[in-house]
Amino acid sequence: MLDHAPLTITIPIEEQYANVHGHSISKGSKKEKSFIKDLIKDISSIDISNLSDTKSLENVVDLFACIIERAWDKNSKIINILRYLKYWWNTSCSRDLEKYRSTRNVANWKQFKSTVKNTKHFFFNQKI
Repeated sequence: MLDHAPLTITIPIEEQYANVHGHSISKGSKKEKSFIKDLIKDISSIDISNLSDTKSLENVVDLFACIIERAWDKNSKIINILRYLKYWWNTSCSRDLEKYRSTRNVANWKQFKSTVKNTKHFFFNQKI
C-alpha cells in the first residue's frame, strides 16, 4: 500500500509570441538614397592620414561603425518582425520552393503552391 496519493495537475499554457521589432530600409526608397548619401558624406570625412598603430586603426574602425549605426538609425523604420513570420511553413514548403527555384518549371511551381495550400490548411485546422 502506498503512503501517498499521486496528484495530477493540468496547467494550461497559451502560445505567446514576443513583440520583436527590427529596422528596415526599403530598397530603392528615398530613405535608402538618404542612407547612402549620409554614409558617403560621413565616411569621406574620416581622417585616415595617421594610421600608425593598432590603436589608431581601432579608433577609425569604431568611428566607421558609429557612422553606419547613426545613418541606419536615422533612415530606417521600425518594423514588427513577427508580422513576416510564417508559423505554418515546414520542410516540405522549403523543399518544393527550392525545387521550383532550381528548375523554374511550371509544374514544380504548381506543386509548391499545392504544398503551401495543404500545409496552411493543416496548420490552421490544428489551431481551430
